[in-house]
Amino acid sequence: LLGLCLISQIVTGLFLAMHYTSDIATAFSSVAHICRDVNYGWLIRNMHANGASFFFICIYLHIGRGLYYGSYLYKETWNVGVILLLLVMMTAFVGYVLPWGQMSFWGATVITNLLSAVPYVGNALVQWIWGGFSVDNATLT
Repeated sequence: LLGLCLISQIVTGLFLAMHYTSDIATAFSSVAHICRDVNYGWLIRNMHANGASFFFICIYLHIGRGLYYGSYLYKETWNVGVILLLLVMMTAFVGYVLPWGQMSFWGATVITNLLSAVPYVGNALVQWIWGGFSVDNATLT
């Protein structure tokens, strides 16, 4: 199930990427263009957005099954799974930011600012992720 979800996300993401522009001036309008002007673009975007939610449902079911069967006893395998979960969550966050609407902008601002709580390197880490001193074009690209 996870494999099918992942393949679906990759395929729909590639189709969306064909018409997306990653500039803060045109990102939102390119998403609107995909939904309005591209043939079945609205369907592909909705499949991609809802597919992400279904992908996480499948991941949480997979984690629950692993907990039920005691897979956490295999430490290396479990640690790889946790690392993969964190990578998938970061990828989903980037996908959430890409449309560059108000929710995307403020989501990027708030979530990346959480990293400023890391001692000593937090502020430098936030500025590195932002690509400057604020959430801007460098953050999106």
